[in-house]
Amino acid sequence: MADITSREGYVQFGDYRTWYRVTGTLSPERLPLVVAHGGPGCTHDYVDSFKEIAALDGRPVIHYDQLGNGNSTRLPDKGPDFWTVSLFLEELDCLLKHLGIQDRYAFLGQSWGGMLGSEHAVRRPPGLKAFVIANSPANMRTWVAEANRLRKELPADIQATLLRHEEAGTLTDPEYIAASRAFYDRHVCRVVPWPEEVARTFAIMDEDNTVYRNMNGPTEFHVIGTLKDWSIEDRLHSIIAPTLLISGRYDEATPLVVQPYVENVPGCRWVVFENSSHMPHVEEKDLCLRTVSDFLREFD
Repeated sequence: MADITSREGYVQFGDYRTWYRVTGTLSPERLPLVVAHGGPGCTHDYVDSFKEIAALDGRPVIHYDQLGNGNSTRLPDKGPDFWTVSLFLEELDCLLKHLGIQDRYAFLGQSWGGMLGSEHAVRRPPGLKAFVIANSPANMRTWVAEANRLRKELPADIQATLLRHEEAGTLTDPEYIAASRAFYDRHVCRVVPWPEEVARTFAIMDEDNTVYRNMNGPTEFHVIGTLKDWSIEDRLHSIIAPTLLISGRYDEATPLVVQPYVENVPGCRWVVFENSSHMPHVEEKDLCLRTVSDFLREFD
């Protein structure tokens, strides 16, 4: 990565600022790749490895922290009415225009980032030339049902601990957080210990979980936020951008969770990473980055 330049900056988004970083050089030869993190409420750190695609194929890779997260303006006093899908769609449009790439770009969204990307793609923006959905639900009810099915496979004592704290409302208790980690180690990131960039995202969320708490809830399987009834299943047929779907064999985004993309997005290709859960870009990094790079090269 030594010979790849990068630059950071901020986009003015209304009264707020969105942080971004461009790895590589924007040029007409390669489709720039915009990477959107998950959560909602994570940071760019845990998807940082995608910047290495710039060294693989000379493609500029753009990371950004969505509003309320990481290096972007934090708004801990804003409630559920503020944090909407349309807010983050407007922010994305603002970023694309600021960078001057709105007429020609690729988009990769991981988890919630793929939900956001799907909301963007169904609007058929003419500049979206390739779309990668990474480990994303198409319907939050299916996501919750599957997460709770996976949760029932955890050791009985861990299940009992989770249930006890959920019933008591003590969701910040260290015992509850430790029990939740057993699920995360199976179905979110199976690398032990977690890579530094993954741990960094979770540490930042521990310090300020405003967006995650409002839109999702306390954990991956206890979804009580504003997205709990979100679905895009009946709109996926509107996507016209060439689409790649990736997921992991042990992913909390199970086959049932991602199946609507395969069935409803015209021509959607699906690659499953056999030794990964929710983060193939960390768990099988080289193979994942090559897979994404090979797909994007078709549309340069």
